[in-house]
Amino acid sequence: QVQLVESGGGLVQAGGSLRLACAASGRTFSRYTMGWFRQAPGKEREFVLSITWNGDRTYYADSVKGRFTISRDNAKNTLYLQMNSLKPGDTAVYYCAAASRYYNTYVTRAAFDYWGRGTQVTVSS
Repeated sequence: QVQLVESGGGLVQAGGSLRLACAASGRTFSRYTMGWFRQAPGKEREFVLSITWNGDRTYYADSVKGRFTISRDNAKNTLYLQMNSLKPGDTAVYYCAAASRYYNTYVTRAAFDYWGRGTQVTVSS
C-alpha cells in the first residue's frame, strides 16, 4: 500500500503563506492522482484541490481558487500545497490523498483510497 506523510503545517497570521508537503512511498506514485482535503473541528472532511499524475488537470474548490496552488514532483515522490492569502476559515487539519482508481473527476473523498494522517494548519485573525 502507498504511505503518505504530510508536513509543513503550523501557525500563520491571516494574509500569510504556508507550504505543505506530502511525501509518498511506492514506485507507483507518479501514476496516481493526488489531492488535498481538509477537516475543521465539527465539520466534514472537504475537498481542497487535486492534480492528475502528469499535471495536465487540476481541480480546485471555489473557496481556495486563486489562493492555493497544488503541484507535484514525481521524481521526489512529493506533493505540495502552496497556500497564500490565508484566512482564519482555512484553519483545519490538512490531509494528503492518493487515487489509484480512475474517476472522471477527483473532487470527492470516494475517489481517493490512500490517506495521510494529516497536518494541522492554524490561521490567526
